[in-house]
Amino acid sequence: MPENRPNSPARKPLYTAAERARRDASGWTLVQGILAPVQFVVFLISLVLVLRYLATGEGYGIATASILIKTAALYLIMVTGAIWEKVVFGQYLLAPAFFWEDVFSFAVIALHTAYIIALFTAALSPDALMILALAAYAAYAINAVQFVLKLRLARLDAAVAE
Repeated sequence: MPENRPNSPARKPLYTAAERARRDASGWTLVQGILAPVQFVVFLISLVLVLRYLATGEGYGIATASILIKTAALYLIMVTGAIWEKVVFGQYLLAPAFFWEDVFSFAVIALHTAYIIALFTAALSPDALMILALAAYAAYAINAVQFVLKLRLARLDAAVAE
């Protein structure tokens, strides 16, 4: 069975030369490079606060605030990421290179948005809200891994291209 390594001819590179040039020239690439780790740190802090609330029953307000901040960061990175995709690939979302990451991002956004709706409509108890937040965070973690793997593929492609 032939190997399907990231730099094997069986796999199309993530970026064409023109797309790589647009990516490297765009200020939106820097924006994404800053927002992604910031959002991850916010996620980690919020995760600890949510777990603390669920374990002790204390800190509901700060846990809720942290989820709202995490959700705002998610919305911001999604909007700026769509602009980045438009600059690099010519379409706002679902570019072939990031299709599945974008599809899963919609699920992440849906879960975070469901949390906000449930919070402001009092549709769920505090504990249920925190469980919903954890589901949103689990989806976010999977999505983050998807993007990190794509970043790694892009770096491997760049090394092969040099």
